[in-house]
Amino acid sequence: MTRHHNPGSKPKTSYPRIHLMAAAACSAIMVLTLTLLPSPDATATKTVRLKPAFDKATSSPAQLADQVIADAQNADEPLLDDAGVAELAPQRHWLDEKVRSGDTLSHIFKRVGLGSRDVHEVMSGKGDVDQLKKIHPGQVMRFAIEDQKLVALEYVISRTDSLLIEQGEEGYQARMEIKELVPYTSYAEGTINSSLFLAAQKAGLSESMTMELASIFGWDVDFALDIRQGDSFRVIYQELHLDGEKVKDGDILGAQFTNQGQTFTAIRYETSDRGASYFTPEGDSMRKAFLRSPIDFARISSHFNLSRKHPVLHTIRAHKGTDYAASRGTPIKATGDGKVVFAGRKGGYGKVVIIQHGQAYKTLYAHMHNYARGIRSGTRVRQGQVIGYVGSTGLATGPHLHYEFYLNGAVRNPVTVKLPHAEPIAKQDKEAFLALAKQMEGQLSTYAAAMESEKVANLDQ
Repeated sequence: MTRHHNPGSKPKTSYPRIHLMAAAACSAIMVLTLTLLPSPDATATKTVRLKPAFDKATSSPAQLADQVIADAQNADEPLLDDAGVAELAPQRHWLDEKVRSGDTLSHIFKRVGLGSRDVHEVMSGKGDVDQLKKIHPGQVMRFAIEDQKLVALEYVISRTDSLLIEQGEEGYQARMEIKELVPYTSYAEGTINSSLFLAAQKAGLSESMTMELASIFGWDVDFALDIRQGDSFRVIYQELHLDGEKVKDGDILGAQFTNQGQTFTAIRYETSDRGASYFTPEGDSMRKAFLRSPIDFARISSHFNLSRKHPVLHTIRAHKGTDYAASRGTPIKATGDGKVVFAGRKGGYGKVVIIQHGQAYKTLYAHMHNYARGIRSGTRVRQGQVIGYVGSTGLATGPHLHYEFYLNGAVRNPVTVKLPHAEPIAKQDKEAFLALAKQMEGQLSTYAAAMESEKVANLDQ
């Protein structure tokens, strides 16, 4: 397409929008982010805004870049709530007193010049005065005393919660005051050289946030055995702040983990009736359900019983699983997706297979006659896949399967344990979720591209 201009005027240079967008995003990130120095284990950035979780309405990468610039420009401006200026509290002179070990209210009141009558009047007040019965060492009480009379008392329970007691016409009135935490949206990424925890730490993620990240992807990635050098992660998450200071981590809103060349993506979605869960961009649950029984149409010959008398040893010995009676050679199926962490003989269990499912769950299959083809330590199995055949190896009186179920290392009754749900996104939420997922994937890509641009810019300096 031909562009015309006046002979005496200087032609305007036109740049492709994608170049402008990349430059804008890069500039904004450089202003807005807190970037750690490059390291062999991870590089990281945090993009912080005073906005809660992303809206469900879709937005393009270009719109996101514009928003990043706007946030950077407004980062140092004072922010007001919807009401404009907060109502000013009464001006009082506060005397702080820390609760000591063994303290009672009488001890604390005495130290600030008040007596037992003041304690009685306060505890006879209306509202949540009973909170004063639960004081703990290290907490703070703030007294406002005028003319030797207590006019207000603030009991600081935590950084966000406090009990305010004020004198009124009808005595003291107590009410709880809870400071609202402000959610900032942050972004971090890292490349793993030795361990996820080291990379996440250098990327600025807390230990609890790292554990949450591992939990989300733990159904697909074994973080003990599967991690390889060069694996990477990207995560958009919330930090909860109070008075401009971080108090604790919020939720992971969206994340990607690349393991051995395969990338997994998780999107957080919350509804009022179902709560919050993580799903793939297509709407499938990140969690994997379990089959309740590893054998089709088998009867239970012995239930979970921690006080059972062993049929062979004739001693009281905990029966940590459920026995399924079946003929020799009956196929045994994995009850959930996972990785075989042990396949071999194990004392009284005989031939046994142990499968790890994500970070929290483990199942054990004992007394097998033989293993299915290809089943060995390190093998990944799918739910319903045949892993072996019923037998009577080990301490068994006849052919049957002994099945155990573990949650966070503790044995649970396989028949009654509450199994994790793996339902996809509800039909009524599908359209809104897909829009959110598309937006979140775009944001992950945009932040990653901005980070890469910044790295290139730093190398050119």
